Amino acid sequence: MPDVLDQDPAPAATPGSAGADQRDAGTGLAGTGLAGTGGAGPGRVDQNAGKGRPTPKRSEAERRRRQPYTAPADRKDAVRQSKDKDRTTRARRYAAAKRGEDWALPKKDQGPARALARDYVDSRRRISEYYMYAVGALVILLFVPALRLYADYVVLGIVVVMVTEGWFVGRQVVRLAQQRFPAESTRGIRWYSALRSTQIRKLRMPAPRIKPGDSF
Repeated sequence: MPDVLDQDPAPAATPGSAGADQRDAGTGLAGTGLAGTGGAGPGRVDQNAGKGRPTPKRSEAERRRRQPYTAPADRKDAVRQSKDKDRTTRARRYAAAKRGEDWALPKKDQGPARALARDYVDSRRRISEYYMYAVGALVILLFVPALRLYADYVVLGIVVVMVTEGWFVGRQVVRLAQQRFPAESTRGIRWYSALRSTQIRKLRMPAPRIKPGDSF
């Protein structure tokens, strides 16, 4: 026990000693915000190091996700591409309207009641659809002095036939539409059916979906 007590205590660290150097190093690291990291020694990966490339902006990332678009070389190419696109769109819409697809039809032709009216008119041949041929014959009569007297009777006959047949067609279409589509409006459908019955079959738009004599 006396031997232990007689041992000299550890000497205090002096400014030039190794302990003081270590404390000074620790104080310096604390001042720079690197205390406790032990420094970036050899073989140690610094977690704060960069990725080696800048982080892309959101606009750049969105631009990369979009489909690539090659701008036309000059203004003429841009105009030509725009015209080609419009022509393709019109051709697609015209083909769909000719088939009777609702999305491509004008508002006056849309709806199941109007489709029923077209099918009813197209289901049989009528005198009114030859009205254009009668108008052509009337023009010929006007240029023949000997037959010009009969032109008035021809015009009167055409008007009587068209009005009578249009009235019966419209009446039947309204009745059928009210039976099959009671929730649909039949406003204007009578006139719509009468007008279609006066058109030449090959020139009707939308094109007929059924042949004469077919049921619908």
